[in-house]
Amino acid sequence: MRSTPHKSLVAAACAVAALGTVSLPAVSASAAAPAAPAACAPAQVVANGDFESGTSPWTQSSTSVITNRTGETAHGGTHFAWLNGVGSTHTDTLSQSVTIPSGCSTATLTYWLHIDTAETTTSTAYDKLTAKIGSTTLATYSNLDKNTGYVQKSVDVSGFAGQTVNLAFTGTEDSSLKTSFVLDDIALNTSGGSTPPADSTRTPASPAYTVNLTSNASGNGWTGHESATFTNASATALSEVYLRLWDNYHGTCSAMPITVTNVTGGTAGALSVGCTALKIDLPAPLPQGQSATIGFDLGITVPDGADRFGADGAFNNIGNALPVLAVRDAAGWHLDPYTNNGESFYSLAADFKVTLDHPTSLLVPATGTSVDTPGSSGRTITTATASKVRDFAWAAGPFSKISGTSPAGTAINIYSVSGISSANAQSMLATAKSAVDTHAARFGAYPYGELDAVIDNNYWFGGMEYPGFVLDLVSTTALTHEIGHQWWYGIVGDDEYNNPWLDEAFADYSTDLAQNQTGTNCWNSVSWASSSEKITNSMAYWDAHSSRYSTVVYGYGKCALHDLRRVLGDSVMAKLLKDYATSHWYGVSTTAEFKAAAQAATTTDLTSFWTQHRIDG
Repeated sequence: MRSTPHKSLVAAACAVAALGTVSLPAVSASAAAPAAPAACAPAQVVANGDFESGTSPWTQSSTSVITNRTGETAHGGTHFAWLNGVGSTHTDTLSQSVTIPSGCSTATLTYWLHIDTAETTTSTAYDKLTAKIGSTTLATYSNLDKNTGYVQKSVDVSGFAGQTVNLAFTGTEDSSLKTSFVLDDIALNTSGGSTPPADSTRTPASPAYTVNLTSNASGNGWTGHESATFTNASATALSEVYLRLWDNYHGTCSAMPITVTNVTGGTAGALSVGCTALKIDLPAPLPQGQSATIGFDLGITVPDGADRFGADGAFNNIGNALPVLAVRDAAGWHLDPYTNNGESFYSLAADFKVTLDHPTSLLVPATGTSVDTPGSSGRTITTATASKVRDFAWAAGPFSKISGTSPAGTAINIYSVSGISSANAQSMLATAKSAVDTHAARFGAYPYGELDAVIDNNYWFGGMEYPGFVLDLVSTTALTHEIGHQWWYGIVGDDEYNNPWLDEAFADYSTDLAQNQTGTNCWNSVSWASSSEKITNSMAYWDAHSSRYSTVVYGYGKCALHDLRRVLGDSVMAKLLKDYATSHWYGVSTTAEFKAAAQAATTTDLTSFWTQHRIDG
């Protein structure tokens, strides 16, 4: 995050940078924040469609239809439905009664089908599989449709809404040469109609990203592929997901720094929110507890400029460049605009495996734990793995590197651009060792393996944190603040656009504690600019009142926490924060939850405290 100690030094630079980079086209309100899709209590109505829970409620013509026997394989799991494959006159059936809810405008039957055959004809359908719902034939396949693997089939059955009908598959073989019809992962998803009750569950959950990228010679251009696997944790089905292409803020919609093409696992929709949000429609609504994977080709072009996404000469900072999944909760999809004044980023803890193929002359510090292996001539492959992180960032350039280990055992790497003295690099290494252990002792052990810091005195913004990876000036206070964000934003997440104080004020308070600053009398200097100014205001407010953002969110925010410590007592406050971090480890914090935790820690009624310090929520 944009670190407090440097805000006053760069206010003019901020204004110039903001004016110089905002060149995105206007986006309509509907495009900027699409409403959650209408739905009719979305449901998946086929039971045991993966055949992993025995045979019920399927009716099969013989006990060998639902099976895990050798000769065929499942699409997922170990079991499947194998119809026919006998090589003589034979019929197999598989059926289940399903109820399609009334009021649903969408009902889609999907199934995975593999057909192999001993028939050699290219013109005669000797053996057939028929899919029916009720008395209606949905599709017919034959030996002529043989394929080498599974193919997903999709059929619109919305005309049967409000009915209980029999879903049936019937396979028939003639007198010779066998054909096997193998089915798996059958689902019938319904949606559309009246809007369901709001579901506060955050989803898509448990994202896992796999990325393979290759750079150009200078490290400012990357191309490759990314896939994202996720689970729908919500009772409301997912009909779509959104990718956040945050760094398109740094370009225009006609010249985007981040390009996504060749989407698989869904259909790419329209870009919105200044081309920083890309809708991906899923093939069928994804019910609760089910997982899906989308993939796409990815292109990244790093613009010039010493920014969190930008090139300072030969040194490239690549923050927020990987597309990540937006979050849906009771408020709908969070598709907030990018803010250059602070952060808009709101994401759930995820696993990343990122492979970066780059010239050996470039060092590539990155989120997670990195391993370098030789690539093709003159190139190195850096593989970075990270667990339970909210984002992934890296840099590429001819950095100078020094390393060490904190007393508690965290590996620290300092990467310096040209112009950073050896003494300053060593100072930053000492600061990082101290800060990571100090914060860990207060809030819980640092979980991300190594910690990389890129040091460059040309950063106009002061400092910026990513999981296990920070950008910073030569500044003890700023680096301690950014490392504090490993807990307040990284481990304990928050909606940075709507609740920026939850990470900025907490990181600044943590920095004060690490530097033995008690904040004595700091609340005495508070002077509100208006009745609407509050510590808990969103970035929408602060972008409209940018000169007050640092003063209120960082300054007044940490002073409020110092005051809370004085109300509760040092030991109670220390226990509150450690317990709060533990209970929200890899989760998401809200203002209401923190206020409730603070109130539970004391018999003193804190209502007037929150009012005095303008902490709403």
